[in-house]
Amino acid sequence: MSAPDDPLARAYLNCLRNERNASPRTVENYRRALAAASSFFNGKSWRQAGPDDFRSYLFALMKRNRSRATIRLEFAALRSFYRFVCERHGMTVNPLLAVSLPKAEKRLPVFLTTKQIDALLRAPHEAEHGKQAPQWMPWRDAAILELFYSSGLRLAELAALDVRDIDPYNETVRVLGKGSRERVVPVGEPALRAIQEYRRRARVGAGPLFLSKLRKRIGTSSIWTLVKKYLRLAEIPVPASPHKLRHSFATHLLDAGADLRSVQSLLGHASLSTTQIYTHVTTERLKKAYDQAHPRA
Repeated sequence: MSAPDDPLARAYLNCLRNERNASPRTVENYRRALAAASSFFNGKSWRQAGPDDFRSYLFALMKRNRSRATIRLEFAALRSFYRFVCERHGMTVNPLLAVSLPKAEKRLPVFLTTKQIDALLRAPHEAEHGKQAPQWMPWRDAAILELFYSSGLRLAELAALDVRDIDPYNETVRVLGKGSRERVVPVGEPALRAIQEYRRRARVGAGPLFLSKLRKRIGTSSIWTLVKKYLRLAEIPVPASPHKLRHSFATHLLDAGADLRSVQSLLGHASLSTTQIYTHVTTERLKKAYDQAHPRA
């Protein structure tokens, strides 16, 4: 039995899409989690699987050296699925309530310094580009990086932007985030100028904001690749990810005195606890500065 062919799994995934407005990425991640668990049970149905089966599955994931975060995400999908089955399909006992998971690892977000950010934002205009690349491509790449850092958008949010979402007069961008929650985020003048110059050179009038060289909406994987490329060219020694710019955006705002609620709103976090991880980053930096500067530290 594979999850997509299972009526219960199919009903649950449809609920995620149509009732809970989950993002396509969330639906796909949950589908994979259900399929992986179903495959492990080797023919045993969801109603037949008990706590010991899920403990065995947990142990198997740990033996594969899966990170605690990955394991917890997979079991979050399974727990959500079983709540759905209990509420909608008459199951009386949720087997996952008796399964204890490994504690989450506390990892502080990796962020760039302001000096590293400056180097990264210069990189598109300093890099060599292939002969087949459109002449406007460096300006597009610069606009993408500027907007990432200026607004703290998620990768999928940035890729989904249309020209009409940018309001240069009010200096904002309208974003459709996770769970179809819409928010309006301020955008700095350097990012707005970069977008304006890119649009002028690429002759982007309407429709998708950021285009591929084929003049179609650029995909998330292409944006990920270009961020990785410029981090390497700028010789910035951090693991490559567009999310690093989002982390940097949040950390630099808090360092400059922004309140946590405002940063939560800008990032589009549903829960303040999600944003609070950045306060640990700034606290660590304050401790380091104290230790280095205070005469009696």
